[in-house]
Amino acid sequence: MSLSAFVRRATGPALLALCLTTVLLISSETAATLALPSVSATPNAKTKPDMKSSSSVMPAASLTQGVRKTVLGNGLTVLTKELHTAPVVSVQVWYRVGSRDEQAGLNGISHLLEHLMFKGTNNRPIQFGRLFSALGSQSNAFTSYDQTAYFGTVERDKLQALLVLEADRMKNALINPEQLRSEKRVVVSELQGYENEPGYRLERAVRRAAFPQEAYGLTIGGTKADVESFTVEQVRDYYRKYYSPSNATLVIVGDFETEPTLQIVKSAFGQIPNQEKLGTAKPVPAIAPTTPKPVATQAPIMLREPGSAALLQAVYPLPNLSHPDVPALQVMDYILTGGRSSRLYQALVESGLASEAGGYAANLLSSGWYSLSVTAAPGKKLSQIDRVLQRSLANLQDKPVSKAELQRAKNQLRASRLLQNRDVTSQAMQLADDQSVAGDYRYSDRLLAAIAQVSAADVQRVAKTYFQPASRTVGFFEPTQLQADAGATGAGTTQTTENLGTGKPVDPAELGRYLPPLETTTSKNSQALPEAITLKNGLRILLLPDTSTPTVTLSGHIAAGTEYDSNEKAGLADLTAENVMNGTKTKDALTLAETLEDRGADLAFDTNREGVTIDGDGLATDLPLLVQTLADVVQNASFPADEVALSRQRALSDLQEQLDDPRSLGRRQFQQAIYPANHPFHSFPTPESLRQITRDDVVQFYHTHYRPDKTVLALVGNFDPAQVRSLLKQKLGTWQAAGQAPKLNFPTVAAPEKPTYLAAPLPGKTQSVTYLGYQGIDRQDPRYYAALVLNEILGGSTLSSRLGTEIRDRQGLTYGIYSYFQAGTSAGPFLISMQTAPEDSQQAIDSTLALLNQMREQGVSASEVAIAKQSLASGYPVELADPEILSEQILLNEVYGLKREELQQFSDKIQAVSVEQVNQAIQELLQPDRLVVVTAGAPAAAAP
Repeated sequence: MSLSAFVRRATGPALLALCLTTVLLISSETAATLALPSVSATPNAKTKPDMKSSSSVMPAASLTQGVRKTVLGNGLTVLTKELHTAPVVSVQVWYRVGSRDEQAGLNGISHLLEHLMFKGTNNRPIQFGRLFSALGSQSNAFTSYDQTAYFGTVERDKLQALLVLEADRMKNALINPEQLRSEKRVVVSELQGYENEPGYRLERAVRRAAFPQEAYGLTIGGTKADVESFTVEQVRDYYRKYYSPSNATLVIVGDFETEPTLQIVKSAFGQIPNQEKLGTAKPVPAIAPTTPKPVATQAPIMLREPGSAALLQAVYPLPNLSHPDVPALQVMDYILTGGRSSRLYQALVESGLASEAGGYAANLLSSGWYSLSVTAAPGKKLSQIDRVLQRSLANLQDKPVSKAELQRAKNQLRASRLLQNRDVTSQAMQLADDQSVAGDYRYSDRLLAAIAQVSAADVQRVAKTYFQPASRTVGFFEPTQLQADAGATGAGTTQTTENLGTGKPVDPAELGRYLPPLETTTSKNSQALPEAITLKNGLRILLLPDTSTPTVTLSGHIAAGTEYDSNEKAGLADLTAENVMNGTKTKDALTLAETLEDRGADLAFDTNREGVTIDGDGLATDLPLLVQTLADVVQNASFPADEVALSRQRALSDLQEQLDDPRSLGRRQFQQAIYPANHPFHSFPTPESLRQITRDDVVQFYHTHYRPDKTVLALVGNFDPAQVRSLLKQKLGTWQAAGQAPKLNFPTVAAPEKPTYLAAPLPGKTQSVTYLGYQGIDRQDPRYYAALVLNEILGGSTLSSRLGTEIRDRQGLTYGIYSYFQAGTSAGPFLISMQTAPEDSQQAIDSTLALLNQMREQGVSASEVAIAKQSLASGYPVELADPEILSEQILLNEVYGLKREELQQFSDKIQAVSVEQVNQAIQELLQPDRLVVVTAGAPAAAAP
């Protein structure tokens, strides 16, 4: 399962966590001793829903039905839940340790240890990422304030192997000077990458001031100085103290049998001793709940630094997770920030004062906070925004919320709980979060029951209690210079590449020695195929019923992407999609938002290069509402002039931020260096192009490109196909298009004759982002499957690929390095991306070029190909176990002109790739002497 699934807003917004290979958000809805009522078990989720949407019908949201709790003799808590909806299983180990357990001088050790847990064990001195990749596991880890978690999801026959590996590193992690030295560089690169973000720096300053005496005032990742100072003994002692069975929770959710699995667990984990019983570590102390003391009223913290947009961050202390006010705080949060109809969105964004506004309530193990963040619209004063923000909070204190607002927030909370937890990985994560931090895996069920009882008076009371001016800490970020220049400078096309030696290619035989034995199965691919229908107007629809949860997912594609933008009016496709939900002939923007948010449903339009994406989800009972809303906006969007003007203002603000972000600026320069100005993939918005776009342009683009014959829809969920077919024909069958569909001209793109180097320096940045590549292949290219295997070996994973092994693991030059073939309807780029310190950029580039040349000269072995194929083939069904990914894959297969059977045949096609085909693809698709190389961000370090 992709990590992007965890970044969705959960039940109650989230607290920041640092992940091994990305940043993600983790639900903060956890409590231990909160006095909440018990709830009954979930009704049969497989019952077909009534297609009539009713605001009074809300399915039960219990995810704990069927959960079994076992405590081993050594204190390890084990939660198991059989879920036979897909042939996959998730294994997660959560340790009750995080940055809360640190102090100044020792800040970041939890996060550094998380990284080191992938470096191997005494029994298996090998990068564990390679072992997980060989299993096809969707694996990662994160560190947060109260916990550190390791999670992987695999095909069911890989379950035992995954358990053996997790047990091995719980006891035998290999922490030695060489590994510590290289991983310190990786972690520092990660931390410096966050320093590129003004929002990160402001949030850090505000929380430090809000919690000067608490560990929650420290950053999760620590400081560069602390990380660089850690010794091997410090890290080993920390590992021995906290990585013990009695301080851990093991969760297994998915397609397995409980009794034999528990026997495997007891065999693998049962003999692991607790370190304190061996006398090698002190017992983990109990945490005493605290309520932060209010800080004195003070002027805003001011940060004046290079950046793109003015930012506001405010923090109010909250009680810890055991407090009975938590349910009302969660409801209050959704009233303030839960979608377009929320109070702060209306007061700040719809008014034109801000381009973004959000917040979250974090109720943690020993205390908590409510955080509010606002991005100012261009030309708007933070002081004015702050006055409106405080007035909005005062209104919440002075007058009870309406019945409609209260019920909307409750419905959103309940629906998001179901929608967030539809796949086995997410369900395991929710159970683990509740058990490891709250001490009770049933906590979220009880919390939802308590939320149902929250009154308007409760919301008003907690607003009065916690939004006290004397307890507020606020910070302003005011950019000292706006980055508005999207241009790049040539760094010369004749740079010499140092003759850097690369390590030997990864030995597959070594991997085989350390991989636990796998079960042998003969199960066939049982993935169900969607039904395909085409309406008379040309609209293509794919339907796949799934009764495993009472939810539905809608995915769509309209051929109206940014490839249709002209350079003069680049941004038109984006602006059109942004305004589709801003009103129709019968409903204004707020009415549309309230209609969906009243039910906890969501419908959104976004653009990419090749199309407009439609993303919708909700409870099964709300499918008619989703379809009706979709039909209305694609046929009757009204594009109010004031909404178009506001969206243009937000687009200009977003553009400023993009031009100040090394990732987006570098990618823009990379794309435009590859594709000539007359190519549909060249255009990117500029301030000038956005200002030239009129409402008439938007309306014309909509009527020209939003056509049923250029639209594909996919529906996955709990519905009756016959009823849905009738509904779709009734609501979307009337959608008509005039004239012929527009066509694009794609000129031939030639790779440069020699390497091209470009630089896009950004003042105030601490890290650089580099892209290397050229035009690649399209999805119909006969080399596509061989290219996927090639890419898996080269840079498919930062932990297991050749690039990751060399640039990240061996040299410690980057937090993450990946390669991609972005193969769509047309040929997208092949690219390698990495983040480095500016003084390391050239060495990382040179080492990457050396590795590419090594692959061309030596090729890859049959064993290496076999492992890559197994990783891809095994990982595919794991990804499809997530309904959102399944719906998106069904959609893209249709968009790319593939057969529906691709869902069943993909893994077989990967397994059919030969080593000869991969080596041939290397010769044809890897051209290190013709690369475009773009480095954006921190200016290159001066030569000594």
